[in-house]
Amino acid sequence: MRAAAGGRGPHAAISMTAATERPTRPRQMYIGGQWCDAADGSTMVSLDPATEEPIGTVPVAAQADVDRAVAAAATAAPEWGDRPWPERAAALRALAERIDAAAEELAALDTADAGLPINGSRGDIRSAANEIRYFAGLGGEAKGATLPSTPAQLAMSQREPYGVVGRIVPFNHPFKFAAGKCAAPLMAGNAVVLKPAEHTSLSALRFAELATGLLPPGVLNVVTGPGRVGAALVEHPQVERIAFTGSVPTGRAVLRGAADHIKHVTLELGGKNPMIVFPDADPRRAAAGAVAGMNLRRSMGQSCQSNSRVLVHRSIRETFLAELVEQVNALTVGDPHDEATDLGPLAFREHYERVTRYVALGVEQGARLVAGGGRPAGLDRGHYLQPTVFADVTRDMTIATEEIFGPVMAVLDWQDEDEMVELANAVDYGLTANIWTDDLHRAHRTARRLQAGTVWVNGTGRKPLGTPFGGYKHSGLGTESSLEELLSYTRLKSVVVNLRQ
Repeated sequence: MRAAAGGRGPHAAISMTAATERPTRPRQMYIGGQWCDAADGSTMVSLDPATEEPIGTVPVAAQADVDRAVAAAATAAPEWGDRPWPERAAALRALAERIDAAAEELAALDTADAGLPINGSRGDIRSAANEIRYFAGLGGEAKGATLPSTPAQLAMSQREPYGVVGRIVPFNHPFKFAAGKCAAPLMAGNAVVLKPAEHTSLSALRFAELATGLLPPGVLNVVTGPGRVGAALVEHPQVERIAFTGSVPTGRAVLRGAADHIKHVTLELGGKNPMIVFPDADPRRAAAGAVAGMNLRRSMGQSCQSNSRVLVHRSIRETFLAELVEQVNALTVGDPHDEATDLGPLAFREHYERVTRYVALGVEQGARLVAGGGRPAGLDRGHYLQPTVFADVTRDMTIATEEIFGPVMAVLDWQDEDEMVELANAVDYGLTANIWTDDLHRAHRTARRLQAGTVWVNGTGRKPLGTPFGGYKHSGLGTESSLEELLSYTRLKSVVVNLRQ
């Protein structure tokens, strides 16, 4: 394991300027087209996870602020929803162009606020702009149908926006989720109240600034603060549609909060995703796939789709494990602004402490630590953790069953294919899975048996734009990143016209 050289890297000045010195004051909330402080003046500090030093403050919204944001969205939604879809699409495409123009600044901002390696942050910005363009191009597909009619009646259906949508996004890809996950509800004609993660709110506020002048006042609103701000949004009676990305416990709370008003809820939750390595797989390629599929270079393994359980056939276990350890140890951990860095710090202290507790628990329960497991040498500040690999993991160990959401892989072995499939499915999650084999029949047979919303064969987690993404079991409700997501932000109305005889 290599630690990057000291120093803040070439983009530090950009990130600090973006976070603390913008003249339009993005560290205020954005409600109804106006920048404003919290009603009671409360703020919280944003900390750079690489240095643990402050880089700015953001408001802590009160109930009154959530009420104002929802009221602004409710006022703006009818006019926005009545616009012809090509006009909404043009506004979103223009927004994507602004994101492209500010890409380097936005990437540096997420790197400073969330610790993402600069190259991973750049990928997130590109992804967000592409997702916005994708949904802009789908606008005409939010349509109804003419139904079989009679001489006396003409029947048709049409799609209408909900009005006000609450969108709550997590800390692991701040701008990608803040911008990209607003695209579908906006294109469908809704107004959005966006609530970013409390530890990584800066780029969501910058997103609102970029949208100013393109989206009418009130169509996009951003409220910041801890979980209670999201709860107030979920429970607000004028918010008829909620989408949440985050942990399973918080997803349950969202469902409970939305229940009284029978809201339409989408949940994209956690995963404990299996990567299955068959005996005919090339161990070196499969090990490279395991590293890539963990999203270590993109988000330090802080990804719901990371293949954190590696199920390798016993006949190639030692060869695969040697390759995996070699490739993991070659990764560079250090300053996320440095172009040469592979892994930066975890996003905030509480999460860092949570992940390190899992590492300690793995050792305590008898798993064999074969790579990483501690703080990299020379990095005494910041929430840094070496990428970690455990071998000799058994199915009853906590690290084999619970989502860690960090750079920790658990390697289990198997001999019988039926038992392997049962093991792969023996967790509460069902988000993704990954199969490595050169046998096409085996790949299809196994994919059919796995309880997961997305299955890759010899892949690394990438997928074509527009591929539906969603989970089975505790991994969520509904699908995103696809036509299905756009349609989920509309309601279907049937209209029956009685004809004169």
